Amino acid sequence: MPSVVTKSDLVQAAAKASNLSKAAAGEAVNAVFDAIVTSVAKGNRVTVVGFGTFLPRRRKARAGRSPVNGKEIKIVAKTIPAFAAGQGFREAVDK
Repeated sequence: MPSVVTKSDLVQAAAKASNLSKAAAGEAVNAVFDAIVTSVAKGNRVTVVGFGTFLPRRRKARAGRSPVNGKEIKIVAKTIPAFAAGQGFREAVDK
């Protein structure tokens, strides 16, 4: 089973790579994540060249079935976050 990389692991890697304290690296990582979430929530795409694109994806309203009783239910339209990996990311994973 593959291991899980947590946010604190990313903070530690950022701190080590940039010679920052863990607190400063944590603030930087949080700022990047907050900027991505805010932009996508506003309906914008966030593109990081070589890494990928975060985008809002619209789902149409549709009919579904309740898993509890099997009755048909209406599923409302909504916007969900999506990620499309960039070419560099895909190539690195494929190695």
